[in-house]
Amino acid sequence: MMIAAGLEEPTTGDVLVDGTPAGPAGPRRSVVFQKFALFPSETVAQNIEFGLRVTGVARAERESRLREQLAIMGLEQFTHAYPHELSGGMQQRVAIARALVVRPEILLMDEPFGALDTHTKLEMHKTLLEIWERERQTVLFVTHDLGEALTLADRIILLSARPGRVKQDFRVDFPRPRDAVTLRETRQYAELFSHVWHSLGEEFAKGHSA
Repeated sequence: MMIAAGLEEPTTGDVLVDGTPAGPAGPRRSVVFQKFALFPSETVAQNIEFGLRVTGVARAERESRLREQLAIMGLEQFTHAYPHELSGGMQQRVAIARALVVRPEILLMDEPFGALDTHTKLEMHKTLLEIWERERQTVLFVTHDLGEALTLADRIILLSARPGRVKQDFRVDFPRPRDAVTLRETRQYAELFSHVWHSLGEEFAKGHSA
């Protein structure tokens, strides 16, 4: 993920975007980290518009995009709040808004909901599905939660146990738009979950015996 974001250099190989090297970090790719990574001394509004400030976006445009993201993420009442005043789910909403406000072509998400409770995680799944329906960016999402992967993805790349090679490439053909709750009640979901889980279980066994 860090290499895809342009925040680390690969030791071997290449990360390509549309056939060309991804290159250094920039506004074409936004990252949402697992631990929120918000600036504690800045308000919700200041955190969200940070990327716009550093790239020199004019104030009127910054304010317009900020209002848009506050509305999308349900943060209007928390504009002047600081991160320590927010729940984990609300902090992650701020982090997602900060990533989206620069209007990236690719959204990189590194286990962004791993620290959240089940109810909050499902709410964030709902929010992310709605955002994708509207924006249609490419999203590269890292997760250890199979249910999360099946709920959100069109494609799941399953990695093997160490040294971490691509083991299988699963297509997730559930129709969109998706409901994060009712999808999990369908026969198709259960069948694909079982199929991927079997392959994943083989890697658990290898890792345990290593």
